[in-house]
Amino acid sequence: MADVRALVKGEFEDSTDVVVLGAGAAGIAAAIAAARSGARTTLVEAGSLPGGELISGMAVDGALNARGEWILGGVGRELFRECEDAGGFVAALNDFRLIWYVCIDPEVMKLAVVRCLARAGVRLLLHTVATGVEVEGRQVKAIHLLNKSGRTRLAARYFLDCSGDADLVRAAGGEVVQGGVYGELQPVSLMFKMSQVQTAPLLRFMIEHPEHFALGESEAIRQGRDDAALAQAAVRQGQPTVFLKGDGPLLSGAISSGAMYPTALIMIQPTAPQRGEVCLNTTRIGEIDGTRTEVLSGTVKPLVDQVLQCAQFMRANVPGFETAAYSGISHRIGVRETRRIVGRETLLESDVLGARKRSDAVAKGSHHVDIHQSGAGQIRIPVAGGGSYDIPWGCLLPPALDNLAAAGRIISSDRGANGSARVMGPCLGMGHAVGAACGLAMASGQADLAKVPVEALRARLLSEGAILNGTH
Repeated sequence: MADVRALVKGEFEDSTDVVVLGAGAAGIAAAIAAARSGARTTLVEAGSLPGGELISGMAVDGALNARGEWILGGVGRELFRECEDAGGFVAALNDFRLIWYVCIDPEVMKLAVVRCLARAGVRLLLHTVATGVEVEGRQVKAIHLLNKSGRTRLAARYFLDCSGDADLVRAAGGEVVQGGVYGELQPVSLMFKMSQVQTAPLLRFMIEHPEHFALGESEAIRQGRDDAALAQAAVRQGQPTVFLKGDGPLLSGAISSGAMYPTALIMIQPTAPQRGEVCLNTTRIGEIDGTRTEVLSGTVKPLVDQVLQCAQFMRANVPGFETAAYSGISHRIGVRETRRIVGRETLLESDVLGARKRSDAVAKGSHHVDIHQSGAGQIRIPVAGGGSYDIPWGCLLPPALDNLAAAGRIISSDRGANGSARVMGPCLGMGHAVGAACGLAMASGQADLAKVPVEALRARLLSEGAILNGTH
């Protein structure tokens, strides 16, 4: 019989006040907020860097509403300021299609995230996966971790699931759902960047051929203007914030001829004007379950092929890209949708589209209901009046577990609402909320996060710069 030898041999016991699982946008904000409250906070991340989609090149959607009003404050805005202070590009921009978003330099944001976590006193564990949880009644007692150092049992008072897949809630016995009614899932994507892009010829191309571009898909953005006037407004803004639409003659023709893969659009967003660099969000592989590692891993090659195909298409067909150079891909595949929790409350699509406001809100969202489909399909429904909606505290609380909260795209929501709340702006706001709640609970000796008075939590968030009131 073969001699089986363990790759890791260490067995450790450790403790902390707050465990945050997942270092994407929600997890970063949660860890910073918890640590600032005085809690010993450990942030656990399976990857090699903290940041998630914040460091992919993708713009931050849902930080402003379609009227251009900021709805994100607090920790999220601090990250933007840190990036800007380190010399990175940060700009709130109108896409002249449906939304305002915040474009950032992902290379400098990598530095900003690390600096903000360190300043707050967060202990960061990279290259570390969770393998199990210990549950006693309604309380999670410990999480089991594995990395090259060995296996660790990490006990804590509070646990925050920011995994993107509801891994912790599911393992602890909380109820989760996945995808649509028939199990359908949004496609996965791989962000990529191109540098040496010339903005002026690109915007001039949009003025000369607005039929190729997605413009004014809501009245909040259109404001009675025709496509030509919207294109002129984009020129005045002076940044390459444009969307080639899949049903426009240029892109649809390329898809029909095989020069491009089927896609709903090519989103172009600036990341570093000093490098002439933009991020392109366009690649897609449909009906992939991001919780199945082998299946997800199998998308890397076709996504890379799409990156190369799109870069070639842009250089051959889009003014401003003639001499552009491919300059990098995201550090990970972008997954839009897997599991979401069933919470004490559920955010509904009608709440999103109706811009519903609530007295128990702990974060806000504004992104349109945005459900990508396989091929060239995409559902896009704007929030009424270009406004924002409130995210109630109960959507972040699994009802069967007292000391566990969730934040990010795993929020308790129907599929339509999740198509809006999954983007980074709301994720940063939700993360701030759950982290602050742990601080309040610890200070009062409260083991049940649901018993933290929402009025006190809102007051704490407002004192830390969050925006919960006063916007459309």
